[in-house]
Amino acid sequence: MHSENVPYSPPVSVDSTGSHWLIDPARISVVIPTLNAEPYLSALLPALAQQGLAPEQFLVVDSESGDATCDAFRRFGATVVGIDRRTFNHGGTRQFAVELQPEADIVVMMTQDAIPQGHDTIARLVNAFTDPGVGMAYGRQLPRTAARGIERHARLVNYPPSSEVRGLEDRTRVGVKTVFCSDSFAAYRVSALAEVGGFPIDAFFAEDQLVAGQMLIEGWQIAYRGDAEVIHSHGYTVAEEFRRYFDVGVFHGRNRWLIDTFGAAEGEGLRFIRSELTYLARHDPMLLPSAIVRTFAKYAGYKMGSREAKLSNRWKQRLSMQPFYWRRQPD
Repeated sequence: MHSENVPYSPPVSVDSTGSHWLIDPARISVVIPTLNAEPYLSALLPALAQQGLAPEQFLVVDSESGDATCDAFRRFGATVVGIDRRTFNHGGTRQFAVELQPEADIVVMMTQDAIPQGHDTIARLVNAFTDPGVGMAYGRQLPRTAARGIERHARLVNYPPSSEVRGLEDRTRVGVKTVFCSDSFAAYRVSALAEVGGFPIDAFFAEDQLVAGQMLIEGWQIAYRGDAEVIHSHGYTVAEEFRRYFDVGVFHGRNRWLIDTFGAAEGEGLRFIRSELTYLARHDPMLLPSAIVRTFAKYAGYKMGSREAKLSNRWKQRLSMQPFYWRRQPD
């Protein structure tokens, strides 16, 4: 399968940081979109410095930060490219970054609040590409120290410690979860990404899942690396849960081919709810009422998002977690 894309795999090498590389690290680039990232930099920059990559292999695409983000990354040695904040787009901005690095064979996508755990976190992630059938890989996300039960459960369920590789045939086993992934910490084989047309430039949400679905259809596999860990989680309010699931509803409504190919999301949602309530009953029972309220908020948001064609852009700006996207759209 895709034999022309078999990567050169040198013997295991250990760099000065102790990272074990099975893929030549010189062929890797790391992309981090930023906006006022300063609160995370005291943890993020030291963690990045330990990964065994040259500072210039980090590309920061900054959306007009008003703090010290750009200066800090430049001192670190990263390449910093600025864009107009109004033009930021989850898919288009990442595709822009990929095209800035034609020499890279593997591109790692991170977010500013994903903190690598261990000196070989990125090496563990990209070593997934020693399998020539893997087009995309993503790593494990751990909850923040301050996370409560709802936040912790989401990470435990979606990012288990065991690794796996999924192909199109797994849709009969796990349905829509086959395309689950996260660009908070993911990596792409550039040739596979190009084969499916790159990141969709108008993807305001879940650009990673769109690419994953296309790759699976084209015969590529998606690797999950449970041994490549970052700390990354969010303590959403009820209103934020509604807005996030409004965006999920819009995403699924606009990309029916994902549902038609891999299955509906509702069944997975019911399994998640049962798991969450069981977990909270054991570990954080005081949050059970909040979890129930959040479930209704998520459902309402999802249903409204799936019917977004009936809403004006003014309402979409109010209901979405991505209001900047709707401001640019014709009403």
